[in-house]
Amino acid sequence: MGDIKIDFSHAGVKFTDEIKRKAEAANNLLSDGGGKGSDFLGWAQLPLRIQDIPVDEINETAHLLQKECDVVVVVGIGGSYLGARAVIEALSDPFDMLKKDRQHPIILYAGHNMSEDYLFELQSFLRNRKFGIICISKSGTTTETALAFRLLKKQCEEQRGKAEAKDVIVAITDAKRGAARAAADKEGYKTFVIPDNVGGRFSVLTPVGLLPIACAGFDIKALVNGAADMEKATAPSVPFAENIAAQYAAVRNALYTEKGKKIEIMVNYQPKLHFIAEWWKQLYGESEGKEHKGIFPASCDFTTDLHSMGQWIQEGERSIFETVISVEQPAKKLLFPNDDENLDGLNFLAGKRVDEVNKMAELGTLLAHVDGGVPNIRISVPELNEYYIGQLIYFFEIGCGISGNVLGVNPFNQPGVEAYKKNMFALLDKPGYEAESKAIKERLK
Repeated sequence: MGDIKIDFSHAGVKFTDEIKRKAEAANNLLSDGGGKGSDFLGWAQLPLRIQDIPVDEINETAHLLQKECDVVVVVGIGGSYLGARAVIEALSDPFDMLKKDRQHPIILYAGHNMSEDYLFELQSFLRNRKFGIICISKSGTTTETALAFRLLKKQCEEQRGKAEAKDVIVAITDAKRGAARAAADKEGYKTFVIPDNVGGRFSVLTPVGLLPIACAGFDIKALVNGAADMEKATAPSVPFAENIAAQYAAVRNALYTEKGKKIEIMVNYQPKLHFIAEWWKQLYGESEGKEHKGIFPASCDFTTDLHSMGQWIQEGERSIFETVISVEQPAKKLLFPNDDENLDGLNFLAGKRVDEVNKMAELGTLLAHVDGGVPNIRISVPELNEYYIGQLIYFFEIGCGISGNVLGVNPFNQPGVEAYKKNMFALLDKPGYEAESKAIKERLK
């Protein structure tokens, strides 16, 4: 079985002794727990401790939801839903929900916005359908998630009856504390624990991500096994020359500090990877964007976005670099057809696999962007399956921890996330926010 590989030959960075030393020291901090935020390192060695992951219990609960539900709604925001959605969409047929003979429930998402239209339309879709809920919240008080859960819990109970609804509502929350834990205990919901030492954006390989992924019909043991193999491949004991996570962290920090590249664009040529990039953006943005430092994470779906963002990337401000995820082998085979009239002039492609055309677009774009002053990093994934997606997840997680340590910030907190919440609560006249409310209303006059 192959592994994920990474190519820095077009990144324009040399691995100096100083770069290597910083990356290796940063990786050691993750292993020995000596760095900032070390109380949130529970994810780092979790894949190899698969006995600490309740895989069989998760699969058992997933089978119950599959049996009883046509739709499962994952209620959560940020790391509470993005990781699961990234994996599910990377592995799914995007048209499966339209098929009458589908084998597993449709997975939908709520609690990640406060759009009245979205929630109304979701509830309309769920009306008269057998649905269950996986509510993911450590506190149970996050506004977006709590609102969606209130609405969907009420609807589920009205459609199924309270006793039956209890069996298709699962809470993934804190072991002992918080509103979500209190509600789950009171109502008798099946529960799974979010480990105290694992932050939301690093929680894909806990029940937070694994239960929704299992409900969608995917092999979570293979996912964890892929992550475990990547954990071994990126351990501090692995020499820098062979450690792709340490290399990735080193190169992106060198591009940032030495070359002035402030924006990293995550690029794919496989639309199934769109939400991998969305998960990656939170992982790196929330981990590194502190103390007025940090690379801004952006993403593009190629070749689609070459027809919208391609001009700026090719000739705009040279503050960017690209990290391209390339899938070596597609799951399906489709040939470029011949056309007798050949009005589009494309018969020279007839008989070629569509993926070959896509790969040449990828190579042509890489050469054009490098010539245009855009450094490129290429990550190659042998194919899209649970094992390789598990590798990719852990690679990005450990690379993020190393990179944050090299940058000198705490990669595992998110103090800036609270600022908008305080203002929102003050504007909504939440009890306890009277002083803030008065100050903001004076400011807005």
